Amino acid sequence: MFLNKKKITVGISGGVDSSIAIYILIKMGYNVIGVYMKNWEENITKKKCTFYKDLYDSKNICNLFKVIFKKINFSYEYWENIFILFLKEYNIGNTPNPDILCNKKIKFKFFLDYAINYLKSNYVATGHYTNIKNIKNNFYILCSFDKNKDQSYFLHNLSNKKLKKILFPISFLKKPELRYIAKKLNLINFNKKDSTGICFIGKKKFNIFINFFLNINPGLIITKNSQIIGTHKGIIYFTIGQRKGLSIGGIYKKQNPFYVIEKKTKNIIVVQSNKHYLLMSKNLITKKIYWNKNKFIIKPFVCYVKTRYKQKKIFCIIIPIDAKYILVQFKKPIISITKGQFVVFYLEKFCLGGGIIEFNTYL
Repeated sequence: MFLNKKKITVGISGGVDSSIAIYILIKMGYNVIGVYMKNWEENITKKKCTFYKDLYDSKNICNLFKVIFKKINFSYEYWENIFILFLKEYNIGNTPNPDILCNKKIKFKFFLDYAINYLKSNYVATGHYTNIKNIKNNFYILCSFDKNKDQSYFLHNLSNKKLKKILFPISFLKKPELRYIAKKLNLINFNKKDSTGICFIGKKKFNIFINFFLNINPGLIITKNSQIIGTHKGIIYFTIGQRKGLSIGGIYKKQNPFYVIEKKTKNIIVVQSNKHYLLMSKNLITKKIYWNKNKFIIKPFVCYVKTRYKQKKIFCIIIPIDAKYILVQFKKPIISITKGQFVVFYLEKFCLGGGIIEFNTYL
């Protein structure tokens, strides 16, 4: 018997997080439907994909919990709305974050519409580590109880209209607790490794994967003093602040490591200190800004900021420039600001919104 008589569609990935999300919602009395989203056609790159294993695990979990299981293919939508933009950004030297766009445009647009309009569900749910708070009918993304797994950074641009229809059931659990519950329930995926990296690449090496889609041109590795010290296979393989993968050996092997500070035409520019002033930014300008209340900020204010997912929140001052751009000033310089990445703003546990890094200035 369904205690609250409401239907909820859960995006199940085959992992332990979404599996426990289903378990919790069943305990809460919801009529649960599990839906596996296929967002990538593995035959494009002719490489093995985790799709079949994840699909098998998803079916197994739904059968165990006796909930309806469905599969839907959003591969075309993913290609058109995420992957084409991903390639475009890499082609111009930026470092995009497709997982944020996937959440906004696939999971909480096409999937949300499918669940609400076709399956006639009241809500959708996923296994994300984040929470939602309703304050006077304004819905806010909150940081997860598990600080090590918090995924609010990836969900900062979800609108109030969407948040009204979304639940995140595992937000009050820490990962070890969640795995403990899964083990007690004898779930086949209780110890399954978390997926990492860009969602459509999976375990495939990025360098191999991207070669299928872009013409990669080799270039030179040059110091800030214009000394050529090596070669590389393509600038798209590198990001600002990167140290590993430069393969600078020989007479430089025993010296301090080099860090990428700039990507220029076909060449990358490096320095020998991660404290170099060209790696340390005192402010940035961000565009395509989304604020939780969807209002243009007219006055400066203080809050905290992340320029990368795993980064600790850093104190900053927000200064509006116009309707499209804001200036973000840091109390302390931040290392390795990367154009094309997302910057996300916080006030205590509340996620205020974010934007795309357009420009930064150095010390």
